[in-house]
Amino acid sequence: MGQRIKEFVIDYKRQWELQSMVIPGIIFMVIFCFVPIYGLTIAFKNYTVIDTLASAPWVGLDNFKIILSDEYFWDAVMNTLGISFLKLGIGFVIPIIMAIMIYELHLGRFKKIVQTISYLPHFLSWIVLGGMLITWFSTSGLFNELLLNLGVISKPSNILLDPGKYWWIATLSDIWKEAGWGTILYLAIMSKIDPTYYEAAKIDGAGRLRQIWNITLPNMKTIISLNLILTVSGLLGSNLDQTLVLMNSQNREKAEVINSYVYRMGMTQGDFSYATAVGLGVSVVSVILLVTANKISSKLNDNQSVL
Repeated sequence: MGQRIKEFVIDYKRQWELQSMVIPGIIFMVIFCFVPIYGLTIAFKNYTVIDTLASAPWVGLDNFKIILSDEYFWDAVMNTLGISFLKLGIGFVIPIIMAIMIYELHLGRFKKIVQTISYLPHFLSWIVLGGMLITWFSTSGLFNELLLNLGVISKPSNILLDPGKYWWIATLSDIWKEAGWGTILYLAIMSKIDPTYYEAAKIDGAGRLRQIWNITLPNMKTIISLNLILTVSGLLGSNLDQTLVLMNSQNREKAEVINSYVYRMGMTQGDFSYATAVGLGVSVVSVILLVTANKISSKLNDNQSVL
Protein backbone atom coordinates (compact mmCIF):
# COMPACT_ATOMS: atom_id res chain seq x y z
CA MET A 1 0.00 0.00 0.00
CA GLY A 2 2.82 2.39 0.91
CA GLN A 3 4.53 1.68 -2.40
CA ARG A 4 1.34 2.45 -4.35
CA ILE A 5 0.89 5.75 -2.52
CA LYS A 6 4.49 6.66 -3.27
CA GLU A 7 4.01 5.84 -6.97
CA PHE A 8 0.82 7.91 -7.03
CA VAL A 9 2.62 10.92 -5.51
CA ILE A 10 5.45 10.59 -8.03
CA ASP A 11 3.01 10.35 -10.97
CA TYR A 12 1.02 13.31 -9.63
CA LYS A 13 4.11 15.49 -9.34
CA ARG A 14 5.17 14.56 -12.87
CA GLN A 15 1.76 15.47 -14.33
CA TRP A 16 0.40 17.83 -11.69
CA GLU A 17 -1.01 20.28 -14.26
CA LEU A 18 -3.12 17.62 -15.96
CA GLN A 19 -4.04 15.87 -12.71
CA SER A 20 -5.19 19.15 -11.15
CA MET A 21 -7.62 19.71 -14.04
CA VAL A 22 -9.47 16.54 -12.99
CA ILE A 23 -10.04 17.67 -9.40
CA PRO A 24 -12.96 20.09 -10.10
CA GLY A 25 -14.74 17.33 -12.02
CA ILE A 26 -14.25 14.88 -9.15
CA ILE A 27 -15.58 17.42 -6.64
CA PHE A 28 -18.60 18.09 -8.87
CA MET A 29 -19.39 14.36 -9.15
CA VAL A 30 -19.05 13.81 -5.40
CA ILE A 31 -21.35 16.72 -4.53
CA PHE A 32 -24.02 16.26 -7.20
CA CYS A 33 -23.83 12.52 -8.00
CA PHE A 34 -22.69 10.61 -4.93
CA VAL A 35 -23.90 12.67 -1.96
CA PRO A 36 -27.55 12.69 -3.19
CA ILE A 37 -27.53 8.87 -3.22
CA TYR A 38 -28.21 9.07 0.52
CA GLY A 39 -31.61 10.53 -0.39
CA LEU A 40 -32.64 7.15 -1.83
CA THR A 41 -33.33 6.06 1.75
CA ILE A 42 -36.59 8.00 1.38
CA ALA A 43 -37.89 5.06 -0.69
CA PHE A 44 -37.78 2.93 2.46
CA LYS A 45 -39.30 5.56 4.75
CA ASN A 46 -42.58 7.43 5.23
CA TYR A 47 -41.14 10.85 4.45
CA THR A 48 -43.10 14.11 4.60
CA VAL A 49 -42.08 17.75 4.21
CA ILE A 50 -41.99 18.20 7.99
CA ASP A 51 -39.46 15.35 8.40
CA THR A 52 -35.74 15.20 7.87
CA LEU A 53 -34.04 12.29 6.18
CA ALA A 54 -32.95 11.02 9.56
CA SER A 55 -36.21 11.53 11.47
CA ALA A 56 -38.60 9.99 8.93
CA PRO A 57 -39.85 6.57 10.14
CA TRP A 58 -38.70 3.44 8.34
CA VAL A 59 -41.40 1.42 6.54
CA GLY A 60 -39.20 -1.14 4.80
CA LEU A 61 -40.55 -2.34 1.45
CA ASP A 62 -44.08 -1.00 1.96
CA ASN A 63 -43.72 1.62 -0.80
CA PHE A 64 -42.59 -1.06 -3.25
CA LYS A 65 -45.56 -3.25 -2.31
CA ILE A 66 -47.89 -0.34 -3.13
CA ILE A 67 -46.24 -0.04 -6.55
CA LEU A 68 -47.13 -3.63 -7.42
CA SER A 69 -50.84 -2.97 -6.79
CA ASP A 70 -50.99 0.53 -8.30
CA GLU A 71 -52.93 0.28 -11.57
CA TYR A 72 -52.06 3.86 -12.54
CA PHE A 73 -48.36 3.05 -12.31
CA TRP A 74 -48.74 0.02 -14.57
CA ASP A 75 -50.72 2.11 -17.06
CA ALA A 76 -47.77 4.50 -17.11
CA VAL A 77 -45.40 1.54 -17.64
CA MET A 78 -47.44 0.34 -20.63
CA ASN A 79 -47.46 3.83 -22.16
CA THR A 80 -43.73 4.21 -21.56
CA LEU A 81 -42.91 0.87 -23.19
CA GLY A 82 -45.28 1.50 -26.09
CA ILE A 83 -43.75 4.89 -26.90
CA SER A 84 -40.19 3.69 -26.25
CA PHE A 85 -40.50 0.64 -28.52
CA LEU A 86 -41.92 2.82 -31.29
CA LYS A 87 -38.99 5.21 -30.87
CA LEU A 88 -36.59 2.26 -30.82
CA GLY A 89 -38.08 0.61 -33.91
CA ILE A 90 -38.36 3.79 -35.99
CA GLY A 91 -36.21 6.43 -34.38
CA PHE A 92 -33.11 4.27 -34.06
CA VAL A 93 -32.94 3.42 -37.76
CA ILE A 94 -33.77 6.83 -39.25
CA PRO A 95 -30.56 8.62 -38.05
CA ILE A 96 -28.49 5.84 -39.61
CA ILE A 97 -30.30 6.17 -42.94
CA MET A 98 -30.10 9.98 -42.80
CA ALA A 99 -26.37 9.86 -42.03
CA ILE A 100 -25.70 7.58 -44.99
CA MET A 101 -27.77 9.78 -47.30
CA ILE A 102 -25.96 12.93 -46.14
CA TYR A 103 -22.59 11.20 -46.48
CA GLU A 104 -23.42 10.21 -50.05
CA LEU A 105 -24.13 13.83 -51.04
CA HIS A 106 -21.26 15.26 -53.06
CA LEU A 107 -22.43 18.89 -53.38
CA GLY A 108 -20.65 20.54 -50.46
CA ARG A 109 -22.90 23.57 -50.03
CA PHE A 110 -26.13 21.58 -50.37
CA LYS A 111 -24.76 19.01 -47.92
CA LYS A 112 -24.15 21.72 -45.32
CA ILE A 113 -27.64 23.14 -45.83
CA VAL A 114 -29.21 19.71 -45.30
CA GLN A 115 -27.17 19.13 -42.16
CA THR A 116 -28.05 22.55 -40.72
CA ILE A 117 -31.77 22.09 -41.35
CA SER A 118 -31.75 18.60 -39.81
CA TYR A 119 -29.83 19.79 -36.70
CA LEU A 120 -32.01 22.85 -36.05
CA PRO A 121 -34.95 21.20 -34.18
CA HIS A 122 -32.54 19.75 -31.60
CA PHE A 123 -31.67 23.25 -30.38
CA LEU A 124 -35.31 24.22 -29.85
CA SER A 125 -36.81 23.39 -26.46
CA TRP A 126 -39.91 21.25 -26.11
CA ILE A 127 -41.73 24.37 -24.93
CA VAL A 128 -41.21 25.91 -28.36
CA LEU A 129 -41.79 22.72 -30.36
CA GLY A 130 -44.75 21.75 -28.18
CA GLY A 131 -46.38 25.12 -28.81
CA MET A 132 -45.89 24.63 -32.54
CA LEU A 133 -47.40 21.12 -32.42
CA ILE A 134 -50.38 22.26 -30.33
CA THR A 135 -51.08 24.97 -32.91
CA TRP A 136 -50.60 22.67 -35.91
CA PHE A 137 -52.82 19.91 -34.46
CA SER A 138 -55.63 22.23 -33.38
CA THR A 139 -59.00 22.17 -35.14
CA SER A 140 -58.04 25.08 -37.38
CA GLY A 141 -54.36 24.14 -37.56
CA LEU A 142 -52.04 23.19 -40.40
CA PHE A 143 -52.65 19.43 -40.30
CA ASN A 144 -56.43 19.66 -40.32
CA GLU A 145 -56.35 22.17 -43.18
CA LEU A 146 -54.00 19.92 -45.13
CA LEU A 147 -56.10 16.78 -44.55
CA LEU A 148 -59.30 18.63 -45.44
CA ASN A 149 -57.84 19.91 -48.72
CA LEU A 150 -56.59 16.41 -49.58
CA GLY A 151 -60.02 14.94 -48.86
CA VAL A 152 -58.67 12.59 -46.18
CA ILE A 153 -61.11 13.88 -43.54
CA SER A 154 -64.48 15.60 -43.83
CA LYS A 155 -64.55 17.27 -40.41
CA PRO A 156 -61.63 18.84 -38.52
CA SER A 157 -60.75 17.66 -35.01
CA ASN A 158 -58.07 18.41 -32.44
CA ILE A 159 -55.61 15.58 -32.98
CA LEU A 160 -53.89 16.02 -29.61
CA LEU A 161 -57.18 15.33 -27.83
CA ASP A 162 -57.34 11.83 -29.34
CA PRO A 163 -55.63 9.34 -26.97
CA GLY A 164 -55.35 6.74 -29.71
CA LYS A 165 -53.00 8.95 -31.74
CA TYR A 166 -50.77 10.15 -28.92
CA TRP A 167 -48.11 7.39 -29.09
CA TRP A 168 -47.50 8.18 -32.76
CA ILE A 169 -47.46 11.93 -32.10
CA ALA A 170 -44.89 11.48 -29.31
CA THR A 171 -42.76 9.14 -31.42
CA LEU A 172 -42.74 11.11 -34.66
CA SER A 173 -42.26 14.49 -32.98
CA ASP A 174 -39.28 13.13 -31.02
CA ILE A 175 -37.77 11.73 -34.22
CA TRP A 176 -38.32 15.09 -35.94
CA LYS A 177 -36.46 16.82 -33.11
CA GLU A 178 -33.54 14.43 -32.63
CA ALA A 179 -32.96 12.46 -35.84
CA GLY A 180 -30.72 15.07 -37.42
CA TRP A 181 -28.65 15.48 -34.28
CA GLY A 182 -28.32 11.71 -34.04
CA THR A 183 -26.48 11.60 -37.37
CA ILE A 184 -23.41 13.40 -36.01
CA LEU A 185 -21.68 10.36 -34.52
CA TYR A 186 -22.40 8.25 -37.59
CA LEU A 187 -21.06 10.93 -39.95
CA ALA A 188 -17.91 11.23 -37.81
CA ILE A 189 -17.32 7.48 -38.09
CA MET A 190 -17.96 7.44 -41.84
CA SER A 191 -15.50 10.28 -42.38
CA LYS A 192 -12.76 8.00 -41.00
CA ILE A 193 -13.40 5.16 -43.47
CA ASP A 194 -10.49 4.66 -45.85
CA PRO A 195 -11.60 5.83 -49.35
CA THR A 196 -9.51 3.09 -50.95
CA TYR A 197 -12.13 0.56 -49.76
CA TYR A 198 -14.70 2.23 -51.99
CA GLU A 199 -12.27 2.52 -54.88
CA ALA A 200 -11.49 -1.20 -54.68
CA ALA A 201 -15.21 -1.99 -54.50
CA LYS A 202 -15.84 0.10 -57.64
CA ILE A 203 -13.13 -1.80 -59.49
CA ASP A 204 -14.83 -5.05 -58.49
CA GLY A 205 -18.09 -3.72 -59.93
CA ALA A 206 -19.93 -2.98 -56.67
CA GLY A 207 -22.69 -0.36 -56.89
CA ARG A 208 -23.45 2.27 -54.25
CA LEU A 209 -25.90 0.09 -52.32
CA ARG A 210 -23.44 -2.81 -52.28
CA GLN A 211 -20.68 -0.47 -51.05
CA ILE A 212 -22.94 0.83 -48.27
CA TRP A 213 -23.89 -2.69 -47.21
CA ASN A 214 -20.38 -4.20 -47.34
CA ILE A 215 -18.20 -1.22 -46.36
CA THR A 216 -20.11 1.61 -44.67
CA LEU A 217 -22.36 -0.36 -42.34
CA PRO A 218 -19.66 -2.82 -41.12
CA ASN A 219 -17.41 0.12 -40.23
CA MET A 220 -20.28 1.66 -38.25
CA LYS A 221 -20.99 -1.54 -36.34
CA THR A 222 -19.35 -0.46 -33.08
CA ILE A 223 -21.11 2.90 -32.75
CA ILE A 224 -24.43 1.37 -33.81
CA SER A 225 -24.05 -1.29 -31.11
CA LEU A 226 -23.19 1.35 -28.50
CA ASN A 227 -26.18 3.52 -29.39
CA LEU A 228 -28.46 0.47 -29.36
CA ILE A 229 -27.27 -0.52 -25.88
CA LEU A 230 -27.84 2.99 -24.52
CA THR A 231 -31.26 3.19 -26.19
CA VAL A 232 -32.36 -0.17 -24.74
CA SER A 233 -31.17 0.85 -21.26
CA GLY A 234 -33.37 3.95 -21.52
CA LEU A 235 -36.57 2.16 -22.52
CA LEU A 236 -38.21 3.11 -19.22
CA GLY A 237 -37.13 6.74 -19.40
CA SER A 238 -39.48 8.56 -21.74
CA ASN A 239 -39.00 12.27 -22.41
CA LEU A 240 -40.49 14.17 -19.46
CA ASP A 241 -40.37 17.60 -21.13
CA GLN A 242 -42.23 16.31 -24.17
CA THR A 243 -44.87 14.62 -22.03
CA LEU A 244 -45.53 17.65 -19.83
CA VAL A 245 -45.98 19.85 -22.90
CA LEU A 246 -48.16 17.55 -25.01
CA MET A 247 -50.19 15.79 -22.30
CA ASN A 248 -53.66 17.09 -21.47
CA SER A 249 -56.73 15.87 -19.60
CA GLN A 250 -58.11 14.17 -22.72
CA ASN A 251 -55.06 12.13 -23.75
CA ARG A 252 -53.62 11.47 -20.26
CA GLU A 253 -54.59 7.79 -20.33
CA LYS A 254 -52.13 7.22 -23.21
CA ALA A 255 -49.71 10.07 -22.49
CA GLU A 256 -48.82 9.42 -18.85
CA VAL A 257 -45.35 7.86 -18.70
CA ILE A 258 -43.26 6.76 -15.72
CA ASN A 259 -41.29 10.00 -15.51
CA SER A 260 -44.40 12.19 -15.55
CA TYR A 261 -46.08 9.84 -13.05
CA VAL A 262 -43.10 10.16 -10.67
CA TYR A 263 -43.15 13.93 -11.14
CA ARG A 264 -46.87 14.12 -10.43
CA MET A 265 -46.71 11.88 -7.35
CA GLY A 266 -43.68 13.64 -5.90
CA MET A 267 -44.03 17.30 -6.84
CA THR A 268 -47.77 17.81 -7.11
CA GLN A 269 -49.09 15.29 -4.56
CA GLY A 270 -46.15 15.42 -2.14
CA ASP A 271 -45.73 11.65 -1.85
CA PHE A 272 -41.94 11.79 -1.99
CA SER A 273 -41.34 8.31 -0.58
CA TYR A 274 -43.53 6.61 -3.17
CA ALA A 275 -42.09 8.68 -6.04
CA THR A 276 -38.55 7.85 -4.92
CA ALA A 277 -39.41 4.15 -4.71
CA VAL A 278 -40.75 4.22 -8.27
CA GLY A 279 -37.67 6.05 -9.51
CA LEU A 280 -35.33 3.65 -7.72
CA GLY A 281 -37.13 0.62 -9.14
CA VAL A 282 -36.94 2.05 -12.67
CA SER A 283 -33.22 2.76 -12.24
CA VAL A 284 -32.53 -0.82 -11.14
CA VAL A 285 -34.44 -2.21 -14.13
CA SER A 286 -32.58 0.19 -16.46
CA VAL A 287 -29.22 -1.07 -15.16
CA ILE A 288 -30.37 -4.67 -15.76
CA LEU A 289 -31.41 -3.74 -19.32
CA LEU A 290 -28.03 -2.06 -19.88
CA VAL A 291 -26.06 -5.09 -18.73
CA THR A 292 -28.28 -7.50 -20.68
CA ALA A 293 -28.05 -5.46 -23.89
CA ASN A 294 -24.28 -5.23 -23.51
CA LYS A 295 -23.99 -9.01 -23.02
CA ILE A 296 -26.12 -9.72 -26.09
CA SER A 297 -24.17 -7.16 -28.14
CA SER A 298 -20.83 -8.69 -27.12
CA LYS A 299 -22.07 -12.14 -28.16
CA LEU A 300 -23.02 -10.78 -31.59
CA ASN A 301 -19.65 -9.00 -31.91
CA ASP A 302 -17.34 -11.96 -31.29
CA ASN A 303 -17.37 -11.44 -27.50
CA GLN A 304 -16.07 -7.88 -27.85
CA SER A 305 -17.90 -5.45 -25.60
CA VAL A 306 -18.35 -1.83 -26.71
CA LEU A 307 -18.73 -0.57 -23.13
